Amino acid sequence: MTLEEIHGQENSETTDRMHVIGTALEELLVSAKTQDCLTVGVYESAKVMNVDPDSVAFCVLATDEEYKCDIALQIHFTLIQSFCFDNDINIVRVNDIESLAGIVGTDESEEPKDAHCILVTSPDVDSWKDPALDKLRLFCEESRGVYDWVPTIVLPER
Repeated sequence: MTLEEIHGQENSETTDRMHVIGTALEELLVSAKTQDCLTVGVYESAKVMNVDPDSVAFCVLATDEEYKCDIALQIHFTLIQSFCFDNDINIVRVNDIESLAGIVGTDESEEPKDAHCILVTSPDVDSWKDPALDKLRLFCEESRGVYDWVPTIVLPER
């Protein structure tokens, strides 16, 4: 086997794994939404983290090219990441805010929600037994093992 073939296999495995992780994130968000365990929005998430940090099971930060230079948003992200690290909350990034907003959706009667920060919450952390959440926890743990503290997940095409 040549070096190129080995690297080709690694790239294929990485692509397959990222697809599985992206699908797991989508499944988790859909499941949390149906169970009313989703907090959407930077300010709404900050309130939940301040009032009841133990209820937070998972955090997603989202941005895209349009918001990369938004200094205020980056400051919020830094504070949220710090809070998550201090409270052992797994956290990931998504670089496609439109897809993420499509998954978490909005009510017909209101404006689109700010999907820059999404929390999966649970009144009792032990009660949240979702296989997608377990996959994402393992992914985050493995990422931290290679010093990727806030891994980026690619959502599957819709």
